[in-house]
Amino acid sequence: MRYSKPIAESNPFTLDPRLAHDTLRLGALDLCDVLLFDDSRYDWVILVPRVADCVELLDLDADQQILLATEIKYISERLKQRQPSAKLNIGALGNVVSQLHVHILLRHPDDPAWPGPVWGHSPAQRHSNDSAAQRLADFREFLF
Repeated sequence: MRYSKPIAESNPFTLDPRLAHDTLRLGALDLCDVLLFDDSRYDWVILVPRVADCVELLDLDADQQILLATEIKYISERLKQRQPSAKLNIGALGNVVSQLHVHILLRHPDDPAWPGPVWGHSPAQRHSNDSAAQRLADFREFLF
């Protein structure tokens, strides 16, 4: 899977401002924007289907659901190749940001939130501009 063809211009998809604020854009797959959560402590990717007004998995049609599952698998496999010993966590919560988005992250016994959930554990440790640029380049290389 590589960077995708553009979604039809008639699709009025807009990324939720909270997701835009908390992430760095890595690229796009056929259905989803691929974002990196801006916390230097975790390898944490977020997939956001470019479908307007999509809140639940049920809001996707059958083909989109299959494509989302394929893209989750694709990103998950690449993350695990990067760190085979890590525990892969996948979740779509939506309690704070209702726009459908899927978290895919690697966890380790030595991460600050282990073994509990990362959501709400502690404030993100954001990347500096230089480290963000390097981290984005690294992630793009192994994901795409």
